[in-house]
Amino acid sequence: MSDIKALSERIDLLESRLAYQDETIETLNETITAQWKQIDALTRQVAALGDRLAETAAQAPGPANDRPPHY
Repeated sequence: MSDIKALSERIDLLESRLAYQDETIETLNETITAQWKQIDALTRQVAALGDRLAETAAQAPGPANDRPPHY
């Protein structure tokens, strides 16, 4: 009978570990999803800023757009 009780205790322990691991995995998944959303937004923002910088550099008057004499 003690074998059945020991097996039952082991199963209970495994079930509680599984529940904890499921909760941890779900929390990690939510964190990763939030980070990917933030990375995506920042990537778009960097691209937009790069486009604005290129437009500004193209429209800027003066020697910044002129080739140096040695070219």
